[in-house]
Amino acid sequence: MLPVLMALCALGIVLLWMLMPGESNAEMRAPFWGVNFAHRGLHSADGAVPENSLAAFTAAMDEGYGIELDVRLTRDGEVVVFHDETLLRACGRAEKLEDCTFEQLQALRLFETDQRIPLLSEVVQLVDATVPLLIELKGGARRKQLCQATWRVLRRYDGDICVQSFDPRIVRWFSRHVPGLLRGQLTAPPAALGGGIAAVLVGWGLTNAWGRPHFIASQKGKVPLLMRFARRFAMRMVWTVGPEDDADALEEANDAVIFEFYDPLLKYAGPLAEPEFDPAEQPPRL
Repeated sequence: MLPVLMALCALGIVLLWMLMPGESNAEMRAPFWGVNFAHRGLHSADGAVPENSLAAFTAAMDEGYGIELDVRLTRDGEVVVFHDETLLRACGRAEKLEDCTFEQLQALRLFETDQRIPLLSEVVQLVDATVPLLIELKGGARRKQLCQATWRVLRRYDGDICVQSFDPRIVRWFSRHVPGLLRGQLTAPPAALGGGIAAVLVGWGLTNAWGRPHFIASQKGKVPLLMRFARRFAMRMVWTVGPEDDADALEEANDAVIFEFYDPLLKYAGPLAEPEFDPAEQPPRL
């Protein structure tokens, strides 16, 4: 009986080690605590203001919302703001974005509007530290180069930024190379992530040991049991909240919200009041 108990205790310790997120202090969290982030900018349901466009980011800034956006790497190494792997949905072309140069992308327009695919450097210049930015790095074979190129753009930016990804290897890169930057693990139930062992590991929170995320951004709806446990020890975000959802309840349960197609408050109280930060705990300036 004793060996069985010892084995169960050891298994519990290993599981706890795998699930635990990283530590962050209140100063790191403060710019993002209780913020409503406009998903891919404040784009419109009718498509007149397209997602991940300079027009959508300008609209979010004008209202004072935080901005969530996605970044990918072009064939020639430029960091552009774009969600999908291919250009089909947004630009009517079948090519993968990563197979195109930035010059080739400039000939395209987003959703038949006058808006084009912007560089990340253009977006941070436009925002100019007026609202917080939540930057999702999309996974892929060139994830290391994407991390490096993204940080080269962000490292001299004076505004409030945090990063997130579904790919725990990207979260780990920022944990190792930019530990003072708030980083998050995007997640959803395994079925929503496509199934398979990788989806189970991410969906259940078993990759947290790899990147030690400071926050966990979960898909709205039911969260797997192990991930619910992990979220108790991290800053909690939720995506993507729409007009059909109970936004008040989701705000009460989460420390930040990623939303689209409705007009929430700029900031809200969150599930618990965020404590004041201790200046002695300030991380080194990046």
